[in-house]
Amino acid sequence: MLTQKDIDEVEELIRTTVKEEISHLSTKDEFYGKMDKVMGELKGIREDFKVMTNKVYKNHEPRIQKVEKKLHIQTPA
Repeated sequence: MLTQKDIDEVEELIRTTVKEEISHLSTKDEFYGKMDKVMGELKGIREDFKVMTNKVYKNHEPRIQKVEKKLHIQTPA
């Protein structure tokens, strides 16, 4: 049967083991700092994508019409 001393030693061993295992993990502040950076970059990429998409669509229709005219393709009404 376990004595109180045995139980205390097991508890201490568990605490020590858990502390060692989680010591390499980032803190909450480090994690949120990294996530803020990633989300900032994602936001920038999305904004750039919107600008490029709009640019393509503005130029799209005149280019199609020019190709259709050159190839003598009738456009549907």
